[in-house]
Amino acid sequence: MPELKHLPSSAGGATIAALLDTDGALILDDMLPPADVRRVRAELDPYIEATPPGRDSFTGARTTRTGALVARSPACRELVMQPTILAACDAFLLRACDRYQLHVTQVIRIRPGQPRQSLHRDRLAWGGFLKGVEPQLSTIWAMTDFTEANGATLVVPGSPAWPDKRRAEPHEIGFAEMSAGSVLVYSGSVIHGGGENRTDEDRIGINLTYCLGWLRQEENQYLSSAQDRAHAGSQAAGPGRLCDGQLRARLLLAAAASRRRPGGRAAAGRARRQGRGLGRGPARAGERPPAGRCVATPRVRAASASSRPESRDPCRRPSPGWPRRRRCSQP
Repeated sequence: MPELKHLPSSAGGATIAALLDTDGALILDDMLPPADVRRVRAELDPYIEATPPGRDSFTGARTTRTGALVARSPACRELVMQPTILAACDAFLLRACDRYQLHVTQVIRIRPGQPRQSLHRDRLAWGGFLKGVEPQLSTIWAMTDFTEANGATLVVPGSPAWPDKRRAEPHEIGFAEMSAGSVLVYSGSVIHGGGENRTDEDRIGINLTYCLGWLRQEENQYLSSAQDRAHAGSQAAGPGRLCDGQLRARLLLAAAASRRRPGGRAAAGRARRQGRGLGRGPARAGERPPAGRCVATPRVRAASASSRPESRDPCRRPSPGWPRRRRCSQP
């Protein structure tokens, strides 16, 4: 059984990127002290407990996935901006883009009795069309110890170089065993999957993933993150840091903050919509659109790259030509 290589928390970005090229995954030991792990758990546990389990065998009937962590947890914002991880993103992702972005944030809790997840490559979120390009860098921050018994992530070292149809044999699969506070770093091309939890305790990890800036995100950060938080984070990044190819993933700060600039494309779009009588878009909860006309389709797409917006009002049901706008009369 192969073992993943472990690096100290002080490892450089180039060293991490080189190991991702060959093995596809590694573990950074003791990235968070116990006090910080407790702080993260204290902020996230109420949301984790309120999250329903998955709906199929892949997402797991005994597994929960809690998203929108940037909006929900100040401690997770610090994890997103962790310098060692961002240095690795600089070295690994900027080969194929000018800027990278935050792709998805979620707490993955594997509960007792959850079977092993099927092995897969995360890059297939975009289909099989990105040949020769590494689209993402992922991390799983261990909030509990990860062991073979409680569902430590299964990883196939060296599989990024494998052809798509090759399947891993049992002796080629390793376990990302690590202590709480350590981080599994892996590429979008490595074959991996969630492990089986045969214990009576939850296995909890925070999945923070970064992808090339010209790809669509799995979790729409423009919807899940408030603009004031994004603007505050962009100031914390420092002058010029969002223009020089570094720290591209800072909560999508550059893009989110740009929506606040007077005269920007967002403002122009609002002016055009108001000029056509489309008002200010979908009504808030408890409100009705302006009498006489409404927007049948929300102005923005749902957070999931694969989902469509759900109707909150009968007169705003998406049309067959979604996301094309149409007008309808109020009853």
